[in-house]
Amino acid sequence: MKQNATFMQLETEMKEKQNPIVFIQNPETIRLLTKFSTEPHERIVALVYTPGATPLLFVPALEHQVAQKAEPDFIIKSYQDHEDGWKLLSDAIKEHFPTELNFAVEKVDFSLFAAEQLQKHFPGIQFSVDLTPIVQQLRLVKDAESIDKLVYSGTFADKAIEIGKKALKVGITEREVVAIIEFEMKKLGVSQMSFDTMVLFGDHAADPHGEPGDRTLKENEWVLFDLGTMVDGYASDITRTVFFGSESAKDPRHQEIYDIVQKAHDTAIQAVKPGMKASEIDKIARDIIAEAGYGEYFIHRLGHGIGQSVHEFPSIMEGNDMELVEGMCFSVEPGVYISGDYGVRIEDCLAVTKTVQNSSQPLNMNSNQKIKSLGKSPGFRCLLMKLSFFFNVFCFFFNVFSFFFNVFC
Repeated sequence: MKQNATFMQLETEMKEKQNPIVFIQNPETIRLLTKFSTEPHERIVALVYTPGATPLLFVPALEHQVAQKAEPDFIIKSYQDHEDGWKLLSDAIKEHFPTELNFAVEKVDFSLFAAEQLQKHFPGIQFSVDLTPIVQQLRLVKDAESIDKLVYSGTFADKAIEIGKKALKVGITEREVVAIIEFEMKKLGVSQMSFDTMVLFGDHAADPHGEPGDRTLKENEWVLFDLGTMVDGYASDITRTVFFGSESAKDPRHQEIYDIVQKAHDTAIQAVKPGMKASEIDKIARDIIAEAGYGEYFIHRLGHGIGQSVHEFPSIMEGNDMELVEGMCFSVEPGVYISGDYGVRIEDCLAVTKTVQNSSQPLNMNSNQKIKSLGKSPGFRCLLMKLSFFFNVFCFFFNVFSFFFNVFC
């Protein structure tokens, strides 16, 4: 049975911990370790295995065929909504795995309810191994294929920003701009955003995680876009703060703050290289903002990891002395937020590299660049797909014509 490299790494870790029963419910971790992707909502989904044994995927009945197709070599068990899923899952574990009361779980998101259900069916069970730090390490370094997928997802985020900018007009609401962006993304084939799209006008941007509403856009206001897409199982995340109106109408103080944040953003990215500590990158950006007199208004970490989830390990922040290594992917997003007045954040994601010319690779268009050509972006790919479709249709009818011509002539 062929398993992906990440699965094999986890199996090696478990052998060193006396082969506990690995019990995983987090859909993102299941997607990391298998080819099965799911959003179970309130239903039970679990990946269970011990090193050397055939893994078990336990899923709702409505996803049985999908799971079987994704992982044909796994044991697939399912349950219907009216059945006792926890009993059936426990029975399946007892049937396919040795009697073992030592379980390994991701404690960061393992619910008390799940623990109680397993305790009911496995008296004396021990959750002795925390998978959380192990899974975080497995997610930490991305290979070339994963980075390519992150870059591709980033091209959609770049396009979404351009769509949002073009939608701006006096009187439009924040919520309407969000709707336009997400509708156009769906037309490009993006089934979901990586998080709720944020569009905030004027003083609303002073709330770092504000919620778009019925606030209408006025002439000569700043607009903050924070958005991302999920494409081929990988996330993108980007923030831009733009001015809507006449350049001459800009408040000089607001422009000064914007320039400070841009400098903090650019300087931090330029400093990224293997061997640096995450805390050092945060300090570079934070010091620039603090020295300009706005340190108290930079109220969050500098960045977060990104991959199959939009927020992953590690945090780029004060106190995290983890060294950067090649293949780590994360955001750099300094911001200044002055309540009731003005807010600005500039965010780009990158991958740490070892190249001589550059120690980081952008995962989306840098905030200093403009999209001149979509190149390998979604629009270009969509065009190629359409041309390929029409070519295949032409070939089909040509072959049909040739067949009848040869038969009757």
